[in-house]
Amino acid sequence: MNPVIQEEISGCGIAACAALTSITYVQAKEAANALGIYAEDTALWSDTEYVRKLLRALGITVAPTETPFDTWESLPDKALLAIKWRMEQGRLFWHWVVFVRDEREAVVLDSKKALKTNTRRDFGRIKPKWFIRLG
Repeated sequence: MNPVIQEEISGCGIAACAALTSITYVQAKEAANALGIYAEDTALWSDTEYVRKLLRALGITVAPTETPFDTWESLPDKALLAIKWRMEQGRLFWHWVVFVRDEREAVVLDSKKALKTNTRRDFGRIKPKWFIRLG
């Protein structure tokens, strides 16, 4: 699985869905727009239903609830993580990233364009608040 770079400032959820389904950002954005989901809508960073709806439409099984983050070791092999969690003007916001583990390693795929590398292994710097288990 490879990271997909978000092409819009609030496109991290769309990019995460693209990475999970091995499609381009443009393809994921087209699927999102067809469902009434737009990167310009800041609710994409503050409501889990948008990304759940897109993942289901792309064929990914999504857990019905969020699970509080405990340890990296306790994460499932595939999860959508909420990082950079914060409150702005009374509304919750976060940045979506993908956690994947295989027999060789565990990585976080981060869509942020400004990063030196979008495949992250610097787990000590990433502070997840919670995650969504993916099937």
